[in-house]
Amino acid sequence: MNKEEKQLQPEAETRHQVGQDNLQIFGMDINAPVFLTSSLTIIIFVLVALVFQEKATVIFEDIRKWMTSRLDWVFLLTCSLLVVFCLYLIISPLGKVRLGGQQAVPDYSRLTWIAMLFSAGLAIGLVYWGIAEPVQHFQTPPFNMTKVYDPEQVYDDAPHLLPDSTHPDVKAARDMSFAAVAFHWGLHAWAGYAVVGLALAFFAYNRGLPLALRSAFYPLLGERVWGWPGHVIDTLAVFATLFGLAPSLGLGAQQVAAGVEKLFGIPATSTTEVAVIVLITVIATASVLSGINVGIKRLSQVNIWIMIVLFSFVIVVGPTRVIFMTFFTALGDYAVEIVPLSNWVGRTDSYFIHDWSAFHMAWWITWVPFVGTFIARISKGRTVREFLCCVLLLPMLITLLCFSTFGGTAIHQFLTNGYTGVMESVETGAYAAALFEMFEELPLTQLTSFVSIVLLITFFVTTSDSGSLVVDMLTAGGKLDAPAAQRVFWCTAEGLVAIALLLGGGLRSLQAATLVSGLPFAFIIIGIGICTWIALRKASR
Repeated sequence: MNKEEKQLQPEAETRHQVGQDNLQIFGMDINAPVFLTSSLTIIIFVLVALVFQEKATVIFEDIRKWMTSRLDWVFLLTCSLLVVFCLYLIISPLGKVRLGGQQAVPDYSRLTWIAMLFSAGLAIGLVYWGIAEPVQHFQTPPFNMTKVYDPEQVYDDAPHLLPDSTHPDVKAARDMSFAAVAFHWGLHAWAGYAVVGLALAFFAYNRGLPLALRSAFYPLLGERVWGWPGHVIDTLAVFATLFGLAPSLGLGAQQVAAGVEKLFGIPATSTTEVAVIVLITVIATASVLSGINVGIKRLSQVNIWIMIVLFSFVIVVGPTRVIFMTFFTALGDYAVEIVPLSNWVGRTDSYFIHDWSAFHMAWWITWVPFVGTFIARISKGRTVREFLCCVLLLPMLITLLCFSTFGGTAIHQFLTNGYTGVMESVETGAYAAALFEMFEELPLTQLTSFVSIVLLITFFVTTSDSGSLVVDMLTAGGKLDAPAAQRVFWCTAEGLVAIALLLGGGLRSLQAATLVSGLPFAFIIIGIGICTWIALRKASR
């Protein structure tokens, strides 16, 4: 056991040593049941999806339709319960418990810590959906509200046909679009990260257990977590992580390809998208080999600064007043609409619930083992209250500001100037191009588009290398310094899964993979929440 792993075990409740049952073979150090089950399944999936692309497309689409229509309540209810639990911990006396003990000191400054968790928790999705989603909800608002955008009209040639921005229906559609965005990317999104991250950090730093998902079930399973029940939990976590990351990597590749086509005229074909994934996988592999305190830490800091510069530029040269009004109005509308949007009973807007809400909640759930483990890894020394406020509330505010900046600017361009570039991209499903269409109406179009591509790539890399690090830990029995060959293997696996899903159905297949892997993990997260509550109550006595 190395020095870093010894520091994770101050008051161990178990005699189990990290990696004691591991198998050393071919230069690797693996938990055989977890590694072999997950790796072989991934390899078979990739081969089948690539060989039978047409059949895979049909199967993925059928799975997506069935799960969103029949099991939407599972994802919505799970995320809602997690939000309530987090808010309770923030205001309860349990919030005083410190991760690592009362004398523990954080390993990172607050700014660096927030930068790392923010980069891992959002990544490509923020840039991809930052314009596309609010514009989509403006065009087709939830609750079957009146549509105010008619794709049949040619607004830029006939400005008198533009919707009146002060009309009640237009204002309601605009406001509801951002309330919906806040619902999908706010508390419900980050609650799962917060619960799992808190659980793993507490059991690792306060109870001396390995930094693995199975450790969170120690209060219920005891020493059995080191046997088959634990193997099943960690294996499901690996599947959820890989199939949760793959959609983001696939969407990121689509958007990078769209930007390259816009700037350099290289067609955004499947070949280009695959080439992007391969290139980024190579860079991510180099980053993950450099370790968490070199590649991942520095890239996360670079991410934040590029994002700050890009969004600040849009705020300054764009409709500044409209952006901030959108942000504050969205906060109020979110507070009013969060309960109606969380409800699935009696709703008639099935398109919104199934294609958007259920998908988003499932997506967040699949990201939970990856982001939760990563956040736990970097959160020693924080109190429960500080941890939850920074992981749950602060990212929600930053995210909503980003959506208000990009989405608010795009909708403003349409309502005031009749510019339909973004509107048409979203209407036709070309979400990846929406960002670059918005920049067409702003100064320094070429430069901002190039900076956006750089931001996408750095987000892409931090997502892939952070995910590889977590999967490596899960399949190595919780060890933090598994051999380099294993990290290379999982980086490669992420890229191959993303390629297989893109070629086997595109966005729909990415959504299907997210839903399937998120379903079993929804129940695991609820169990983790219960175990965390039991452990925190015991620690606070």
